Order: sequence, then structure tokens, then C-alpha cells
Amino acid sequence: MPVPSPYAARLARIPVGRHEAIVLGGTTAYWVYGPADAPTTIVAVHGFRGEHHGLEPVVAHLPGIRVVMPDLPGFGESAPIPGRTHDLDLYADWLRAFVRAVAPGAVILGHSFGSIVASAAVAQGLETPALILVNPIGAPALEGPRGIMTRLAILYYAAGARLPGRIGTALLRNGLIVQVMSRTMAKTRDKELLAFVHDQHDTYFSRFADRDVLHDAFVTSVSHDVREFAPRIAQPALLIAAQQDDITPIEKERELARLFSDAELVEIPGVGHLIHYETPRPAAEAIERFLSTAARGS
Repeated sequence: MPVPSPYAARLARIPVGRHEAIVLGGTTAYWVYGPADAPTTIVAVHGFRGEHHGLEPVVAHLPGIRVVMPDLPGFGESAPIPGRTHDLDLYADWLRAFVRAVAPGAVILGHSFGSIVASAAVAQGLETPALILVNPIGAPALEGPRGIMTRLAILYYAAGARLPGRIGTALLRNGLIVQVMSRTMAKTRDKELLAFVHDQHDTYFSRFADRDVLHDAFVTSVSHDVREFAPRIAQPALLIAAQQDDITPIEKERELARLFSDAELVEIPGVGHLIHYETPRPAAEAIERFLSTAARGS
């Protein structure tokens, strides 16, 4: 039985519609939240193994903003891109093409792995007035405080890719392993919120098209970080970082912010890599302040 979302009432007040677009030869499913005549549109890119549902708690706190949320190719309801390795070049190409087709001129937001994709696309010429990164990957995963966990994850995804098809896929979708990942990342002590977080991962963390796409995306996620692209991004950037993030320590996030030509860093205490689930309200408030300031500046 699904665990009720603590953000359901807020989200229910926001209009939403599902759409599809053909992007780079593949079908991308996307959802549009908020008023059609909103002055600001955000295109939001979710994290590794996730899909659009993961960012809904943040959207629930942004009622006056139009938010376009696609599922990344090969995840959720979006098909893989035919004939392409799902590496960073593919994801950056896809995001540039998607935004041009669906929401040209939108603000770009990326969470976690999505922060790498969004930064790469903007650095490579995606036109946007501003960039927002939530839980940005600001250092190599192997250097984080849970580097050992990252090494184990590398072995896990490699095994999933090399084992016979049905066995490898079953390993990658194993519910116990998904729960270990969820419990490792969660920091909240609120039992109801914690149950919701674990249920979200149980429900959505294994909706990948096939193990090849998943392996490609994982290799990409541990082979790149936002530092590669920050110096080439001229647009105003907002970094929303967690003080207890096990993926990128807060000290590395502070260093990352200094690599941008124009960046604001907002630090949220008491949370780790799940800002979007555990502290969506302060994240949304930071986004609204940032966009208001950016609008006045323009």
C-alpha cells in the first residue's frame, strides 16, 4: 500500500498534465505543473535512477511557477535514445534539444546527477537566463565521505551489467539493495517522512528501461561532476546544498560555488542528499528568492 505523501495536499492544488515529445529519435515523457501563464518556467532534471516524481515535493511549494519535468531517456516513462550510448554527451544533447522543442528560454534546474547534465548542457550552449542546482555533484564521488560505498556501487553495477540478463536485471532491481541506498541517504528522524522516502525509492528507483542504460548512466554519474563546467557558465547560478550530504561534502560545495562567475550558495542544515524529499520548502523558498533577484537584475 503506498505511503501517503506529506506534500499531497499542496501538490493537489497545482494543475498538471502529461505530454510526450520526440527528442533525438526517442519518446520523452514530461509533465507540466503550474499555471500556463506563469511568468517563469523551469525545466527540472531529476537524479540518477529517479524520475519526475522525485522533484514533486519541491514543485508543491512553487505554486506560482510553471515547471516542466521530463523523465530522463531510459528512465521512468521515457524511452532510451536509439543507437546512442547513454553517456553525458547524450544527456546534454538531449536536454538542449528538449528545451528547444518544449520550453525555450526556461530556467534550468538539475538535482544530483541532473546537476551534472544541466551544467554540461548550459556550458555547451543551452540558452537559459539562470541555472539552479539542488544537491549538486561538486566533487568526484570516490572522494566523498562515503567513497567506500561508491566503490561497492561500482562493483554492484558492474556485476549487474555482466551477469546473465535476467539475473543481472534482478540484482539491479533488488528491493533490499534499494532500501540500503535509501536508508544510507536519508537523515530525517520523522518516522512518517522516512516511510514516505523509502516508499518513493521502492516505487520509482527501479523504473529504468534496461540494465545497459542504467550502467551507462551510473558510469557517467561517477565519472563527471559540476566542477568541469562551472567556469564556463556565465548565467547566474543558485546552488542549494545540504550540510550533511554524503555524496558531496559541504566544504566541496563551497569550493564549487567559487568556480562560477556568478553564483549564490544556500546551505540547508539537518539534511543530506535528499533535499527534494526532506526539506523541499526551504529549497523552494531559496528558488523563489533567487528568481525574484534574477528578474530584477535583468
